[in-house]
Amino acid sequence: MKVVEADGFEFRFADALDAFVFDETDNTQPTFHGAPMKGVDIVAEFDEAYVYVEMKDYDDQSIFDVLGAATDGDKEARQKHFKWLKNYLKYKFRDSYLYRHAEQKVEKPIHYVCLITFDNALNSRMQKSLKQELPVGKASRRWIQPLATSCHVVNLDKWNENFPKWPVTRLAAAIAGGA
Repeated sequence: MKVVEADGFEFRFADALDAFVFDETDNTQPTFHGAPMKGVDIVAEFDEAYVYVEMKDYDDQSIFDVLGAATDGDKEARQKHFKWLKNYLKYKFRDSYLYRHAEQKVEKPIHYVCLITFDNALNSRMQKSLKQELPVGKASRRWIQPLATSCHVVNLDKWNENFPKWPVTRLAAAIAGGA
């Protein structure tokens, strides 16, 4: 059992070979990168795959919810925020892939899971958009392997429903602090 605490959440990876905070900021830690690129929050290694985990905890999802816009101006602003977040998540994955490629740690399928505190409908729209841009599966007939084998965008409830062997809980300090 590998237990990882990051960004106000605790993950328990029952069958992981390894799991660690990937975007380590402490330069004394062995997982610190020191390069000017982005990294996903957690990497978990399993016998048959790697799982990259990114977390975003938002109190108010409305600035990203294009369908909830009341005016054209509001819709445009929300589209801009949605696109920004999608790109942020995309580049977190891609930079992490480059880090791991340089470490020669991309020999297994890679699954990307974003834990975002949005409702299921907004997470579903983000997942669809993100899958297209990573891209998931082989994007070019010239590629030997895909960058990402799968991409999921889930909230806390859906995470625990979809990944029961890897339960996640919100840490009490994060709840008390309003994270």
